[in-house]
Amino acid sequence: MKHLLKPCLTAAAVLMLGGCAAIFDKHPVGNTAVPEPAKSIEINRYLGKWYEIARYEQGFQKGCEGVTAEYALREDGKISVINSCRKEDGKITRANGRAKIVDDPTGAKLKVSFFGPFYGDYWVLDRADDYSWAIVGEPAGRYLWLLSRTPDLTAADEAALYSRAAEMGYDMSYLRPTKHP
Repeated sequence: MKHLLKPCLTAAAVLMLGGCAAIFDKHPVGNTAVPEPAKSIEINRYLGKWYEIARYEQGFQKGCEGVTAEYALREDGKISVINSCRKEDGKITRANGRAKIVDDPTGAKLKVSFFGPFYGDYWVLDRADDYSWAIVGEPAGRYLWLLSRTPDLTAADEAALYSRAAEMGYDMSYLRPTKHP
């Protein structure tokens, strides 16, 4: 009986992952040559609240506006992640997760998990020197988030943020602006 346990657990994990993939639409690749992060991250300066300015639409974010992400250091050295979104009916949903830095020299590459032992890549590809904005993606080029410390940017700052993402090779036609109340 014990010899069947490992294959059964492996099959269950594969089915669960396959089910998740079927539930959430995969975004097309928007950057076939994702660059390495441009700058190091001082994690204590990155912590706090971020407002999503625009994103590549993902199945798990359909219908989300007023999107924020809050990061805080946990006692175990990992980072708590609380993502919030306002649905069309006004209801706010939250996803609680955890992150860990996987690139100690720069601190710009993290792994994030919102369920179980499954982690996804989270790369801070670039940021403002004063940590007022950040561009976040992952190596496959399917995800992109433009973040700011404030929900509203000046037209010049927003144009500069979009321009920087385009310089990094991202297809800007896939970007979906986020509305904030």
